[in-house]
Amino acid sequence: MLALFLGGLGIHRFYLDQGTKGIFYLIFCWTFIPSVIALFDFLSFIFMSEDRFNYKYNNLQR
Repeated sequence: MLALFLGGLGIHRFYLDQGTKGIFYLIFCWTFIPSVIALFDFLSFIFMSEDRFNYKYNNLQR
């Protein structure tokens, strides 16, 4: 939900402990490009399985 509503500011990247990407989202938020990318992030998060999400973002083994 963070990617959908606050993705243009990169809040979802800070939440996922990806601060560098979050800073780039903040720097370029005025171009609305991060908003488009955040929409694709939202869709990928929605359709990603919980196991895949945990493996990729929470460093949990399968």
